[in-house]
Formats: sequence, C-alpha cells, structure tokens
Amino acid sequence: MLVRFEPDQHDRCTHLGATQLVAPSAPGCEDCLSIGVVWVHLRICMTCGHVGCCDDSRNRHARAHHELSGHPVVRSIEPGESWGWCYLDDTLLPSAQQTQPSTPPSDDTSGTGKETRSP
Repeated sequence: MLVRFEPDQHDRCTHLGATQLVAPSAPGCEDCLSIGVVWVHLRICMTCGHVGCCDDSRNRHARAHHELSGHPVVRSIEPGESWGWCYLDDTLLPSAQQTQPSTPPSDDTSGTGKETRSP
C-alpha cells in the first residue's frame, strides 16, 4: 500500500516539498510494536513512511520520529481520515478530498480557535 497526501491549502505550510508517495514502515506503530505496547491513533511520516502513534498515545512515537529525523509532515492513516499535520508550522493540513463538502465547525475547540486533532 502506498500513501499520498494532497493538501487543500498549500499556503498553510512551506514544508510540503518534503512530502512524497510513501509505503508504511509497519502495519501499526513501528516503535510500539517493537516494545509490545498499544497506541491510540496512527500517523505516517510523509517523507519516509515511518508509522508512529499520535500525541494522545503514551509514547508519542510520531512526534519522536519528527524530533529525531526533522521530517516535518505526517498524515493520519486512521480509517476515514486523510488530514495532515506539519510539526514545524504547528498546523493542521486538511486534505483536498476532506474539504468537500464542508461542514459547519463544531464546538469541540473549547474556545481555543484551533482544531482538536492530535498529530
């Protein structure tokens, strides 16, 4: 399986040049699988294909991979999700297919003005 990320709003992130068509490195969080722990959600590095767990997971392996490698953009590989996240710009990157049709925003932002997705 190859994974692609096609963002809707290219102006939100200047690091999209680092993204490419990637193959997942593992069927789950690569690092959690190696130490025998569970994860919450999965993210794939759009530079190299490393699969890591999200920030809601205990070990935050996707973020740890970014901090170690410097690779800026991940994409959710949860079923039905195709949004991305740029760690360097600290911003949500909606995918082109996700933005059509649009739905009204929910009240899940707790007044922060930011999306509640977890990278």
